[in-house]
Parts: sequence; C-alpha cells; structure tokens
Amino acid sequence: MAESNKAPSSSPVSVIGSQFLAPHQLDIIVDRLSSGILLISDTNHKIMFKVKPCDSFFHEQRVLLDVDDQPIVVMRNKSMTAHDGWYVFRGDSESKSDMIFTTKKHCVIQLFKSDVDVFLANKTSSKNVCDFKVEGSWSKRNCTIYMGDTSTTIAQMSKLQSSENIIKFVNEKFKVTISPNVDFAFVITMIAIVEAMEDSDKKSKGAVQVVGGVADVVGTILLL
Repeated sequence: MAESNKAPSSSPVSVIGSQFLAPHQLDIIVDRLSSGILLISDTNHKIMFKVKPCDSFFHEQRVLLDVDDQPIVVMRNKSMTAHDGWYVFRGDSESKSDMIFTTKKHCVIQLFKSDVDVFLANKTSSKNVCDFKVEGSWSKRNCTIYMGDTSTTIAQMSKLQSSENIIKFVNEKFKVTISPNVDFAFVITMIAIVEAMEDSDKKSKGAVQVVGGVADVVGTILLL
C-alpha cells in the first residue's frame, strides 16, 4: 500500500455533487443492519444517508438514499466480469448519459485485500489510469481512498474506539474520516461498493462449499 499523505487536495473533490462538500473534516459512522442496509450517521447519531440493496434478477444493485428516501445514485454490478465491476448512475437512472463512474477490483484474485480502482465516466486522461483508488482490508475495517494513483488520502475507514462504540455488534459498525472539501456522498458510495463486493465474495465461497459438500455426499452414496 502506498504511504498515506493526509494533506488535503488543493481543490474541491466533487464527483456526485458540490452539495455534498463540507469545508471541514467530516467523521461519519456506518452501521450495517441485519437486513443488509447501511445506515450512515454523523457523530451525533443523526442519520445522513441509507444504502439499500435492490437486486434485480440479472444484477446486484445498491441505491444511496437521502434522509427523505430519495435516490441520489444507484450502483449496479457488471454481470459476468472477472474484476467484479460496478456502474454508478445518477438518481435511479440506468442511462449511459447519467453514468458518473465505474469501478473494478485492482486484481482478479485479491487475498486479504479490498483494492478497487475508480474511473470517472467523463475522464479525459488515459483510460488505464484510475481517478481514485481504494486500498486496504475490509475485514480489518482498514480501507483508504486515494486521489488517482497517488498517496493523497481523501478518506480513511477505521474501527470504532471502545468509547465510541455503544452498540453490541461492534463488527457491523465503523467510522470513516473524510477530508475537507471532499464529496462525502462519493465516499459513502465507494464504501457501499466495497461492502457489496465483499458480501458477494462471501456468498460465492459459501456456494462453493455447499456444492463441494453435496458432491462428497453423492460420492459416498455411490460407493455404498
């Protein structure tokens, strides 16, 4: 992982909208409910956003909602891609003209890592160079979002300290520290995508184990 440079960007980082910029450092709490919903609140426990699963028959999907349950962006998994890619659209649109950015895993096989590359839909630089990247470990609640392929940090995910954690299920709750003038809706969207990728990986591993168990049982029956 690149050495972190926590100096703020010289200009505002607006991806989803300038209304989601704060002039100061922002700490948010992310709580994963048993329903799969991500509940995002500030340090005073005031709800800011929700991320809800809204899977279709063909795609895994997530939608980022404001406090009035109005959609801000919809995240859609790219079907049948080795890098587990996702599209992000404005509002609840699925039109290419409303696409904001795409993501993919940095490597097809990532052991103990949660590295993701982000590419803006309207990028003018090389298509092979990411505009943002996520590095770290989701299982350890230690992921960092960087500007492009640099060491400039725009957001840092971390475990809650014991004094901050008043909820029984500590592993489902964590903190994200967002730098000043950084689009916090974009950061939350990236957290939601990484969480969805990790959840999908767990389900895939579980399915493989079930299939392997069934094959063992069938093999045993045939030998009887």
